[in-house]
Amino acid sequence: MLYQLYETQRSLMEPFADLAQAASKVYSNQQSVAGKSPFAQRISATYDLVHRLGKDYERPEFDIRSINENGVEVAILERIEVNKPFCDLRRFKRLTDDAATFAKIKDEPVVLIVAPLSGHYSTLLRDTVKTMLKDHKVYITDWKNARLVPMSEGEFHLDDYINYVQEFIRHVQDKYGNCHVMSVCQPTVPVLAAVSLMASRGEKTPLTMTMMGGPIDARKSPTAVNNLAMNKSHSWFENNVIFRVPSNFPGAGRRVYPGFLQHTGFVAMNPNHHARSHYDYFQDLIKGDDASTEAHRKFYDEYNAVLDMDADYYLETIKVVFQDFSLVSGTWDVKNLAGELERVSPADIKTTALLSVEGELDDISGSGQTRAVHDICSGVPKAHQRHYEVEGAGHYGIFSGRRWRENVYPFVKEFILDHNRQEAAKPALQKVAASAVLAPAAAAAAAAAEVLAPKPATKRAPAKK
Repeated sequence: MLYQLYETQRSLMEPFADLAQAASKVYSNQQSVAGKSPFAQRISATYDLVHRLGKDYERPEFDIRSINENGVEVAILERIEVNKPFCDLRRFKRLTDDAATFAKIKDEPVVLIVAPLSGHYSTLLRDTVKTMLKDHKVYITDWKNARLVPMSEGEFHLDDYINYVQEFIRHVQDKYGNCHVMSVCQPTVPVLAAVSLMASRGEKTPLTMTMMGGPIDARKSPTAVNNLAMNKSHSWFENNVIFRVPSNFPGAGRRVYPGFLQHTGFVAMNPNHHARSHYDYFQDLIKGDDASTEAHRKFYDEYNAVLDMDADYYLETIKVVFQDFSLVSGTWDVKNLAGELERVSPADIKTTALLSVEGELDDISGSGQTRAVHDICSGVPKAHQRHYEVEGAGHYGIFSGRRWRENVYPFVKEFILDHNRQEAAKPALQKVAASAVLAPAAAAAAAAAEVLAPKPATKRAPAKK
């Protein structure tokens, strides 16, 4: 019922939001009569703020059209390579006519970025993708809004998420031989489960895993987000935050955790900060500070765009990650595509290098929660494990913004490149090793052949008379 009430309110507010936008434009136009009034700029700013507070925010675009590669403009072609009911595997293909640039990007590492399914769209990682594109072939998981997925597509569980990740890894491996996986926040747990299951079956696993700001072990330094999940029962979540999609959407009748409730929770975590941000925006509009107002719009266009999550997936994530701690307890069983249960055993991972990244001031995934991955991945050699704590960075700062670009990215880039070089060098090393083994054997064989070969008959000198 709450979802229907919210949609009714939103529908009623929509015309007023549109009217406010039109009024803001009228008063900001200095050629109009209204625009020449003494308080035109202030009135325009007021209407603009009303519009932004009342409008509906749809999924933003990645809007990455090109990047600069050592002074050369490289075009970006965005396309969907795998289309699943609840997620698309999206690729950002780089195109250039410059021969030197083409030769460089042709052999660069392939990275699969697994975006979080925790309220926001994968476009939240736009800065992550754009930065990674400078030196990598990039794929990303683009999760769909559950209210747009028809009931005929069935339910979506945490096990399905893990199976999706495995399918995407195999898809990239089939094209390039292998890949590197980067998970940001929520997906650190299911990505680790996916790679663990692949390792347990003897499948090829990614060259590296980069785990960034995720709740591998939510018992360590619990945050407000952790405490809510830990202190409320499973039934409380099911009874208080799960609703059915209204009839005006393709997913009508689907049980979901609605995006508008998630957004309310996001804002409630730091209401004073958001109130101040909107007030500053109002002041910047009056002053005509276009750069600041545009930065505000870009941030909140992304922040306010939220999606619904399938109820089964959401409730199972709460239980497995934040209540039972199944991953670190070694009690997590996942249902595969054949319907069989498989135990998640991170210790089975042996050939995938591991990097964990944490923000010093992260208020979503507390200190030590991501680093805990090293304790349970005991099969990975210590020489192939790294940890990086980003000083002064909050949760978003480890994958977006200045600290990401200047501090985190160079570290991640070198980690991936180092293991990519090692993989590329393996055939040559194997050839050298094989030669070293075969050389003594060949010499011995030649000596044996010389000993065993029939000797020519020797002619005796005639006896002297």
